Amino acid sequence: MSEHRYVVIGAGAVGGVLAARLSQAGREVLLVARGEHGRVIAEHGLTVRHPDGVDTVRLPVVAGPHEVSLRSTDVLLLAVKTQDAEGALRDWSWLPLADVSGGVAADLPIVTFQNGLETESAALRRFASVHGATIAIAASYLTAGEVVSPSRAPAEGAIWVGRYPTGGDEVTEAVVRDLSEAGFHAVVSDDVRAEKSAKLLGNVGNGLDLLTGSDEDRDAARALLRAEATAALAAAGLPIGRLDAPLSVEPVEGHEPGRLSTWQSFARGASSEIDHLNGEIVLLARRHGLAAPVNERLQRLLGSEHTGPRDLTTLLAAVPGPAPVGV
Repeated sequence: MSEHRYVVIGAGAVGGVLAARLSQAGREVLLVARGEHGRVIAEHGLTVRHPDGVDTVRLPVVAGPHEVSLRSTDVLLLAVKTQDAEGALRDWSWLPLADVSGGVAADLPIVTFQNGLETESAALRRFASVHGATIAIAASYLTAGEVVSPSRAPAEGAIWVGRYPTGGDEVTEAVVRDLSEAGFHAVVSDDVRAEKSAKLLGNVGNGLDLLTGSDEDRDAARALLRAEATAALAAAGLPIGRLDAPLSVEPVEGHEPGRLSTWQSFARGASSEIDHLNGEIVLLARRHGLAAPVNERLQRLLGSEHTGPRDLTTLLAAVPGPAPVGV
């Protein structure tokens, strides 16, 4: 894939680490980073803090699609948050290709790294070559110009990539090969929906980081959220895969581990992906005649400033009667 350029759209925790490691592995990379984050990267490079020290990665960076001259050999890596994916797809899809008369960005392969189940379908409205990617990575982004990646060899993150809705092709295989050579545990998926569903089962508990309460209540809430999600996914006929990955998380100086992507968004004052995590389960449940009261309550608690105290007892009060047996 060395003849290709990776255009990494979004420079948060996922996009930043992907761009840095692909660039360090000798791949041509163009990073799209907005605002102060992008300005700092353009002036000083992207700082990657990790267990063995600090890397400063110099790579081309632009603020948005209006600054990019696309080529027919580009591969787009969409690494924005799920709630921003539709806007990004709209902004990028019809950009012209500089080297093909009448060619547009929608002719290029796009790899979607979003949580939830929505982005691949949205991308397929415009792009013929959509490749869903599920990533397990402990990285974080809180400071302009900097990402933290607390995993080390044998893998900085685990990534499952497959053609959407199912299968694979030469693009899938080439992307997986490049990611593997960049230090990730990357594999081809035969059905990307399976890994996306498995990741969503874990993501429905992300918002619990933002609620106060005891560890016992937190564990109970997480079990209830997962039980509702499992039932909704089954009702929708969606496969649930396994996310086995050789990942270790090591200390990084000045970094507090365990803060998931939803918490990071709230900490930066950014928009929340909760409507595409717990809200995705609520949507599936409603479509198939099920109830998902705990996921619905968490969605409301984190989606509005007017829902009262954000505590676990408020969330657990959504359970109608005793907790299900086995939860």
